[in-house]
Amino acid sequence: MTPKSGDISVPLLKLDELTIQRGEIPLCAGVSLNLSAGSICHLVGANGTGKTTLLMQLAGLLPVLTGHVFYKGHERLPLQPLYVSHQLGINPSLTVAQNLSFLLNLYGIVPRATDIDEALAWVGLQGFETLSSNHLSAGQTRRITLARLYLLTPQVTPLWLLDEPFTALDVDMVARMEDRLQAFAAAGGAVLMTSHQPVAVASQVLDLSDYMV
Repeated sequence: MTPKSGDISVPLLKLDELTIQRGEIPLCAGVSLNLSAGSICHLVGANGTGKTTLLMQLAGLLPVLTGHVFYKGHERLPLQPLYVSHQLGINPSLTVAQNLSFLLNLYGIVPRATDIDEALAWVGLQGFETLSSNHLSAGQTRRITLARLYLLTPQVTPLWLLDEPFTALDVDMVARMEDRLQAFAAAGGAVLMTSHQPVAVASQVLDLSDYMV
């Protein structure tokens, strides 16, 4: 029986006997997870276990062929997850501020100039607002995609799916990111993220190596 979405005991995200597959090839089978509001889960596993594939399935970019995924108790996608991937989605012909505005517009947010300034300052890109994005390094470009985390709330995107968000970040920026993840979770959000380095703020771990076919 599918639980009612209003039940506070219902996980924000539940995986039940899910198969992760690339094309016709299954990578992992029987994957299960309960991720409640307020939780940060570190998704780990050996190379080739399908960590990125799983995040893409949960974001609705790849189909779920075997098993079940429940969002707030519903086997469909009634919420808008945030998916931050290796595919940065930055338009090099736009300015830094324009790219950040576009990323926020996707979630119905029309940021004020002060919002843009604060978010870019948070990722260390203050003063870059009018610079064309094609002049940025790979690390700076990645920071544009992360800047939206400063402005997004659980009311807009209750579930964050983050694929290696700490890549190319210095120690100070990783600490800021961890503080933001904690604040997001404390406000009622949930995070499922991959990282090749330890995630000090994670409250649980899902190891896909345990489910390899």
